[in-house]
Amino acid sequence: MLIFRSFGVATALLLSTALAAQDRTPERPWPHAPIHGGAEAPGTDLSIDELYRYKSLIGTSPEGYSWAPDGDSVLFLWNDEGYSFRDLWSYSVRTGKKTRLTSLGRDSKPEAEQKGIGEAIALGKGRAAFTLAGQLHIREADGRVTQIETDKRAVRKLALSPDGKRLAFVSGLPVDARNRVTLGGLLWVRDLSAREGEAARRVVGSDDPKIYVESFEWAKDGRTIAFQQADDRAMPERDIFYYTRDGLQNNRVIRAFPGDETTRATVGVVDVATGQQRLYERPDAKHHIWGYGLSSDGKRLFVSGSDMEAKEHTIYVYDVTSGARETFYQLHEPRHLRPDWQVAWAPGDDGLIILTDRDGWLHLYHQRRAGDTPRQITDGRWEIASFDVDAKRGQLYFTANKSHLADRQLYRVPFAGGAVEQISGRAAGTHEPVYSPDFRHIADWYSNDATPPELYLIDTAKPAATKKVTASPQPAFYRQTWANIGYAEFPSHVDGTNLVARISLPANYDPAKRYPVIVGSVYSDAVRNQWGGRRAHPTWGIDQYFVAQGYIVLNVNIRGSWGQGRDHNQSQYLSYGETDINDLESGVRFLIEKGYADPKRIGIWGSSYGGLMTIMSLAKKPGVYAAGIAGAPATNVWHAYPAQMWIMGPHDGPDMPARYEAQSALYQAKGIRDPLMVIHGTRDPVVLYSDTVALADTMIEREQMFELVTLPGGNHAWASDTLPQARFAFKKMVDFFDRHVKGAK
Repeated sequence: MLIFRSFGVATALLLSTALAAQDRTPERPWPHAPIHGGAEAPGTDLSIDELYRYKSLIGTSPEGYSWAPDGDSVLFLWNDEGYSFRDLWSYSVRTGKKTRLTSLGRDSKPEAEQKGIGEAIALGKGRAAFTLAGQLHIREADGRVTQIETDKRAVRKLALSPDGKRLAFVSGLPVDARNRVTLGGLLWVRDLSAREGEAARRVVGSDDPKIYVESFEWAKDGRTIAFQQADDRAMPERDIFYYTRDGLQNNRVIRAFPGDETTRATVGVVDVATGQQRLYERPDAKHHIWGYGLSSDGKRLFVSGSDMEAKEHTIYVYDVTSGARETFYQLHEPRHLRPDWQVAWAPGDDGLIILTDRDGWLHLYHQRRAGDTPRQITDGRWEIASFDVDAKRGQLYFTANKSHLADRQLYRVPFAGGAVEQISGRAAGTHEPVYSPDFRHIADWYSNDATPPELYLIDTAKPAATKKVTASPQPAFYRQTWANIGYAEFPSHVDGTNLVARISLPANYDPAKRYPVIVGSVYSDAVRNQWGGRRAHPTWGIDQYFVAQGYIVLNVNIRGSWGQGRDHNQSQYLSYGETDINDLESGVRFLIEKGYADPKRIGIWGSSYGGLMTIMSLAKKPGVYAAGIAGAPATNVWHAYPAQMWIMGPHDGPDMPARYEAQSALYQAKGIRDPLMVIHGTRDPVVLYSDTVALADTMIEREQMFELVTLPGGNHAWASDTLPQARFAFKKMVDFFDRHVKGAK
């Protein structure tokens, strides 16, 4: 099947019209054959510097939504001028007005790229708590801002008690003379009526910085808190040495490789008044914890987890008082790949709601008692990403791709079962909801291929009455011509599996031409109907730049991705750098067969896992790609996180070391014949720069030519560190692809 639909538009006039009417614009089909887009220009006329500037053209996305306890207003973090510093804002459901509550960024210099307020929570009666630079502040109803708990650093995970009288949070503590702070932390509870100078009470935590609280949640009655605690004492520490203008630095990290000791995780419950706590043991503390929760009466606790390779999903239910454990649910699948499970208590504590792919697709089930066969609530050849329970009304709200693979729409279904109702309107795109306490309203982060993210308000009683709260893009955004973006389906050229791609065409696309193509940024879950496609890296600008320079940009929903069912993703098992890169090639073949692409001018790029796929594609498919760029490439799966064993398999076995070597670009790079550029930051704790050095060493020994762009002190997300670094790296990419792809003959 060819193109499904497009949210791109060919002219600035059409774009502004579509944005103004996005909540009522029906899906517009792309034709079965490419046609002329009608625009004079292929895309934006802006340079990399102009696309990536301190006052962002697309604005600053509103984030961090928090509802007031009465559901009458919602807090959010935003900058209405497009700078990086987010201040605190509020929107009133009753009046329909938004109000800026803080102006802490007014003295921030744009080039400092300060992020501003990290998180905020509504305390009721016009008060709010928020964190700034890791320190806790209170914003009073009269506008006064006071820093509290001044002895604490790295404050995060703010949560208000159900009665609204206490604030719980996690913080780290200084660990050395230079006042550095642990990433883990301690759990504190502060009485909101406390006088100035009175400190919070520490309710959970160890003086050992390697034992820390990862997350927590209040019980419905506010008497207890359930928490997850991590213990990293057995894990190895690694020195990551790198140089900056200030000399030799050491980014020392706690970091396990496959086969190393890993984090031991435990769930506990603490009595807030007495500090008495109980930890609930699991058969293997090294197994993953994917969720936990107290029943509404506080008497039972579920813990959802799996083995290290995510092949066996198990839900334990504990008696909170006695600690007695029962195995409530268990499902073993030898080739299971993605831990997308979610669990919550059913209305009235009548068992559990389980999001699982036991029928081949991620759907909702209800299981009343331990060992019962779960009752399926939703079904179909589509998948649910997340859900919430409106226990009072017996409704389950969820986000799913029922309308289209690239979408994340909002739906609800009766807990008892019945018809699924879409509540997010007809416009395609991506929704990320935060529900009010009474589920009467939704604070909705929404974006599509033509629309940068905005905050909308949805009335769940009248879903069509959606209100737009923010207006983030700068006026110049609407004067630009942007890419024409659509979606295509085609079969894998290897096994016929249905694949889906996101395709960005020049706005003045001419079917008589054959265009150069950039495949990427390649990664799993890369096909999304939202501004820029993937959000993990700020690649929206370079994608638009490439299209404006006459390239087509292609992303494929490779095997291992969410959204197309269990059979689709499980075929990626034990197949890093094999099935995934075959899917990418299938996308390239599709564009060539349909007359879009010049087969001699195809480039590929990606970062991290995407870097692995880039190098593997050049090594195993010489001539398919004219050139490739690998950012922070994961070249050696022996140095992956142990969690990645759910794809690459265990660290031992009779097929080792051949299995890991087959999935490691370091051992396959001898096949590279086409131009390669590697971009890597020296501080990277996720994919070690030393792995890039090892790759470079072997390629030099074989006299294979490549280009290396080293970013001193750069992190794993090298395009997100600073704008100057991102612009530098993107310009290097543009120059490389223009030389080796666009100019190829």
